[in-house]
Amino acid sequence: MIGTGYVGLVSGTCFAESGNNVTCVDIDQGKIDRLNDGIIPIYEPGLTEMVQRNHKAGRLHFTTDVEAAVVKAKVVYLAVGTPQGDDGSANLSALWSVVAGIAPFINANTVVVTKSTVPVGTNKEIYDRLFELNQTHYRVASNPEFLKEGAAIHDFMYPDRVVVGVRERETKEILNELYSPFLRTDKPFLSMSPESAELTKYVANALLATKISFINEMANLCEKMGGDINDVRRGIGHDQRIGFSFLFPGVGYGGSCFPKDVRALASMSKANDLPPTILDAVDQVNDRQKFVLTQKVDQHFGGNLKGLRFAVWGLAFKPKTDDIREAPALVMIEQLLERGATVCVFDPEAVENVKVELGDKVEYAENSMDALAGVDALAINTEWDVFRHPDFDEIKSAMKAPVIFDGRNLYNPAQLAELGFTYYSIGRASVTPVADSA
Repeated sequence: MIGTGYVGLVSGTCFAESGNNVTCVDIDQGKIDRLNDGIIPIYEPGLTEMVQRNHKAGRLHFTTDVEAAVVKAKVVYLAVGTPQGDDGSANLSALWSVVAGIAPFINANTVVVTKSTVPVGTNKEIYDRLFELNQTHYRVASNPEFLKEGAAIHDFMYPDRVVVGVRERETKEILNELYSPFLRTDKPFLSMSPESAELTKYVANALLATKISFINEMANLCEKMGGDINDVRRGIGHDQRIGFSFLFPGVGYGGSCFPKDVRALASMSKANDLPPTILDAVDQVNDRQKFVLTQKVDQHFGGNLKGLRFAVWGLAFKPKTDDIREAPALVMIEQLLERGATVCVFDPEAVENVKVELGDKVEYAENSMDALAGVDALAINTEWDVFRHPDFDEIKSAMKAPVIFDGRNLYNPAQLAELGFTYYSIGRASVTPVADSA
């Protein structure tokens, strides 16, 4: 498994859990040393225990030695990052470096599998580059991942489906055997061309992102027209053609996949002279949504935030991860700071990553309640379970003013009004304390 990032580490560990001998390779010696000491560089529920168990059992190894890892491998997975380039397309420089690096050590029977999210045609390009380097016909397959951060172990061990892009029957059989322990409940093993497999990853993420942007746009319309997005969501979600998944309004999506994959698919579309009208709209709606909560803050305080103090709960782009890439919370924090406010933040897992990003520009609380001391308002950006049922009396007594801006619709507006809060959420009418409105 070349690459010990999120995808590579989770995939390699799960393959080891099913009895395979797996070596994970990375160029970062410090990361490899920490992994060999049982220290995991990312937060993912259940991963630490699984890594330590399989490492101790001798099935999971970590090294910087590409030759030692690859020379005897039956299957070599490429799981390196493909970040967004300046033009929106995927940057494949790390992938091409790895392809050149493994070329001297693989043999004609080695199956090279791309796990990274890559543009259509990358599979063929890998084959062409390996052939040019070694004058040997290699088996090159595509195997996109569909892991949700925060539930990646379960997603890998119990997949909805496994998608592989192959050109040879033998390659399909090898990968089918590798995945057979995870498909015992008759989930499908879907074999297709590499081009179709490469597209499947992008199209899946783009469609899920589309649902999020759509419900967010409808939430904003509900607010303007006196509707309640939760009622509307229930009204459409029971339609089996639509369903409830990814129809929870909020402050936009973030993370390592949706933003860059939507833009990369749009870039591919433009390169083929097809205007990506829907994809561009999805991206634009999401960018706007990240400003919605701050707009509510501006309206409440009359546009003057200088000298005000805010608490921000939730920094990761979603719960059960420490990933802050393109997190809506960071956008809001920067907006508050630009307006002259001070900010105290808390997140159960992502604080250390935010310290690297923001340094001493914000204050860091040890727990959610400490963040509230003397604040003029609380803003919630991530729906961690720990935020769902707080002691509202304690919250109210800690705050300078009982004002909550909830970007994830965690609370009941009527209940908050009864408790004396001014409460703003997404796609629902704002409420003020019952006593004030009497």
